[in-house]
Amino acid sequence: MPQREKIYLIGAGIEGWEGFGATALETINKAEVLIGHQRLLDIFPDFKGEKRVLEDLSIMLEYLKTTEKRTVVLGSGDPNFFGVARFILRNLPKERIEIFPNVTSVQYAFARIKEPWDDAVFISVHGRGLKSAIDRIIASEKVAVLTDAVNSPAAIARELAARGAEGFEAWLCEDMGLPGEKFTKTDVRSLVNISCSPLNILILIKAWEPTLEHYPLIGIRDEEFATAKKLITKEEVRAVTLAKLRLQDDLVMWDIGAGSGSVSIEASNLMPNGKIFALEKNAQYLSFIRDNLKKFVARNVTLIEAFAPEGLEDLPDPDRVFIGGSGGMLEDIIEAVDRRLKPEGQIVLNAVTLDTLTKAVEFLEDHGYSVEITCVNISRTKGLTEYKMFEAHNPVYIIAATKDD
Repeated sequence: MPQREKIYLIGAGIEGWEGFGATALETINKAEVLIGHQRLLDIFPDFKGEKRVLEDLSIMLEYLKTTEKRTVVLGSGDPNFFGVARFILRNLPKERIEIFPNVTSVQYAFARIKEPWDDAVFISVHGRGLKSAIDRIIASEKVAVLTDAVNSPAAIARELAARGAEGFEAWLCEDMGLPGEKFTKTDVRSLVNISCSPLNILILIKAWEPTLEHYPLIGIRDEEFATAKKLITKEEVRAVTLAKLRLQDDLVMWDIGAGSGSVSIEASNLMPNGKIFALEKNAQYLSFIRDNLKKFVARNVTLIEAFAPEGLEDLPDPDRVFIGGSGGMLEDIIEAVDRRLKPEGQIVLNAVTLDTLTKAVEFLEDHGYSVEITCVNISRTKGLTEYKMFEAHNPVYIIAATKDD
């Protein structure tokens, strides 16, 4: 079988900023077929071979798999940066591919606003949902976002404002490389009302963070949380609970019976690239947990208004599960969690009564978990005239269960 011709992926760069290199131009001149979006094909009006407008990727792929013609695929900037290269490299042998990168629109944008870009995070919402993108934006100090007509800069700004994450300086970079290119410096609130060209990149740079200036990553005082009748996992117990969960940066965690959301919020601070799902259905708590999630700019906590175990069905499989409240459904919840928990996952429960302690340990051991129980007795000083005395809180049993392989 004859060896197939190589496929050349060539970045077009930003017109008027970086031209094509000599080798890239020579490769294009020798090509028999030139594939790209119409605005890229128009750069070469005198090309003597066949031009194909890039529209349907599957049709292009079928052609590339079988062609014996010397073919160039044009991409914007660096084809390897949110470009066509990912699709082609996934579907064709790498030895058939040769890539000529050029200046990306993101690189050009940072140069024009005179801001270093080596410490930035890059996100594309083009054809994707906003939820995970907003989580990453909030967790970042500097981010460049490739948008689309639906997930526009204004839509991103609305989501950030709704999450209380308005502390970004925003640069809206439009029509870069074209005669009418435009760079607008603004803030998140103003960005909500700005219409822009569909050819844009949004750069967000953290300017201020209202919560982290005043609140620690762990050890937020109980009185800072909005809650009903102070029914909250107490500060010291919360610290031990988080330690027993053995959190890592990018895990999936379920917080069942989230109450005021204090455990979810501090877990969010400790695992900014993780995903936390706080389940709560009690109407008494929902307004409190919403207020707390906004106040502390909970970066990656999703509130699920549902009772467990029913509300667990559509969630991704967890690495860690905290059960703060069970509503009398403890056995059913453990059954549901056990079916979904990843190998070597961790379940942590806080029990106040001996009945809950006994039932929880029995259920978990019956399901093959290794169980460790820690009894936390907290006493805090209380002022009494010129003396101080310790006031004891009820003991809390922290049950940590590890799923054996």
